[in-house]
Amino acid sequence: GALGTGYPLLVASAALAAHPNRGLRFYNRGISGNKVPDLEQRWAADTLELQPDVLSILIGVNDFWHTLGGGYTGTVQDYEDQYAVLLAQTRRALPRVRLVVLEPFVLRCGAVDDRWFPEFDARRAAAARVAEHARATFVPLQAVFDARARAVPPQYWAADGVHPTPAGHAVIAERWRRAAHL
Repeated sequence: GALGTGYPLLVASAALAAHPNRGLRFYNRGISGNKVPDLEQRWAADTLELQPDVLSILIGVNDFWHTLGGGYTGTVQDYEDQYAVLLAQTRRALPRVRLVVLEPFVLRCGAVDDRWFPEFDARRAAAARVAEHARATFVPLQAVFDARARAVPPQYWAADGVHPTPAGHAVIAERWRRAAHL
């Protein structure tokens, strides 16, 4: 139950089935609604103290969404700077860790409307720059979901435009496994 019901569970399940003798352990420390400042507050305990071999991060949607009436005032630059600091801190503490940065994505339906753009796109670009600077594997997701939403309504992948459905989580897991080679 600690892995949740989304893509972390799917990634872990596939890796554990494929590598039964490797002693793999998976932890899911994702918390719905978190922004980068929330990660900062719990980074040492939830990340560094675990000393992972692979660290996967998907953060950024709430960093924008909560600016739309949620009282949060973080800018694109705040997001990029704070995210970069976390990954630099991680590189210093865990120089051999494999970092995997998933691109934050949204689909135009539900809560997602024109107010999201172009600022959300700037945050996606910031995530890519942070990943590159940290020498992380970057997993692009927006283009994948945009293409799928042209064939099937976007609500199929993320009913509210933000939170993936089971099908959406399966897409993320498949892209994660492909990019991370696990």
